[in-house]
Amino acid sequence: MKKFAFGMLAAVAMTGSAVAADMAPRYTKAPPPAPIVVYNWTGCYIGGNIGGGWAKQDQFRIDQFGIGPAPANYGGETGSAFIGGGQVGCDYQFAGNWVVGIQVQGDWGSIKGSHALPAFPTFTMFDKTDFIGTVTGRIGYLFAPQLLGYVKGGGAWTRSSDFLQLPGGGLSEASGNWNASGWTVGGGLEWMFAPGWSVFGEYNYMDFGSRTVNFIAAPGLVPTGEHVSIKQTASTALVGVNYKFNWGGPVVAKY
Repeated sequence: MKKFAFGMLAAVAMTGSAVAADMAPRYTKAPPPAPIVVYNWTGCYIGGNIGGGWAKQDQFRIDQFGIGPAPANYGGETGSAFIGGGQVGCDYQFAGNWVVGIQVQGDWGSIKGSHALPAFPTFTMFDKTDFIGTVTGRIGYLFAPQLLGYVKGGGAWTRSSDFLQLPGGGLSEASGNWNASGWTVGGGLEWMFAPGWSVFGEYNYMDFGSRTVNFIAAPGLVPTGEHVSIKQTASTALVGVNYKFNWGGPVVAKY
């Protein structure tokens, strides 16, 4: 009996060891968690944009060439059009969630408008703005590692042209292309959807103040021209994409 009992105990012990050996692989070390991606906003970028543009002109005649003072209200209107362009800039991320930067942006289109002159209702003024450019500084806050909210402000430039049509058609006088400078403010949101790539949406307002523009009359007309004071403002609503050349090194992966 004793031999039988010892034999049984040995068999049980061997069986337990075999079972333990079979179970061992089930308790291997768990794999490391997926890396946490940290997006770096420091760097320079280039990109493109499209959207809508609005330009408003208010006009007042100051005097006529060779005749002298003859003030007249020439009225005004707001034109709108599709515009597109591009931007380049540099950003620097600091203090965790803050981003500062500088940007140069330019947009082209054909923002046209027309109106009858209040002082001479049978005459029609046509105007066109075909370029809006800005140089701005911006500051933003990261609401999430990939989402930047920002405001911007700085200088603005525009190019426009105007011409006055006679009653029934025909050219009365024209300004040719003229330029104006002013200031701009705006703001928007930018989302980094992949390392180095981001999309944004923003609104900008520009004020170019008042500028005295020379209108030259068509050949044979008297007077030969006049000075018109034009006050101009503009605004843009844009969406776009940027590619950033990262200064701060590659995307960091933390475990």
